Amino acid sequence: MAVQHDPNSKVIAENRRARFDYAIESDLEAGIMLLGSEVKSLRKGQSNIAESYASVEGGELWLINSYIAPYSQAGVFGHEERRRRKLLVSRKELSRLWQAVGREGMTLVPLVMYFNDKGMAKLKIGVAKGKKLADKRATEAKRDWDRQKSRIMKQGHQ
Repeated sequence: MAVQHDPNSKVIAENRRARFDYAIESDLEAGIMLLGSEVKSLRKGQSNIAESYASVEGGELWLINSYIAPYSQAGVFGHEERRRRKLLVSRKELSRLWQAVGREGMTLVPLVMYFNDKGMAKLKIGVAKGKKLADKRATEAKRDWDRQKSRIMKQGHQ
C-alpha cells in the first residue's frame, strides 16, 4: 500500500476487514471535512472506520457511521462521534463513483484514514463488490497457503 511507504504520512485508522469482505476493484484518495476537535482527536489516534461506508447523496460524497472519539479539552464545542462527514473529491471522480454504485452490487468502502505529508486528513476509498461466502473461504485458504509456503521457504534456507 502506498500509504505506508511515505515516511511523513501517519495511518490513523485502517479497515483491515474490508479486503476480506469485499473484492476491491479500484481506489481513490478523498479529503475529509473535519472540525477542529475531530482533528485533535485523530492526531491522538482515536478513530474507527471498520463499520463505516461512503455514499453519494445529493451530488456529494459522504462518510457515514465513522467513529471519531470526543476530544476532552473541547468541552461544549466538541463534535458528535458518529456524525456524517463530507468527503472532498473532484466532480469527475464523483460521477465515476456514482456510476459505479449504480451498477449491481458495487459499494464504497473506506480502506485507510491517514494524514498525508502536508498534515491533511485523507481517506482512501475502495470501489468494491461484496464477496460471497465461498469467495471468502478461497481468500482465507490462499492466505493460509501463502503463510505455509513462506514458512517452508524459511526452513529451507536455514
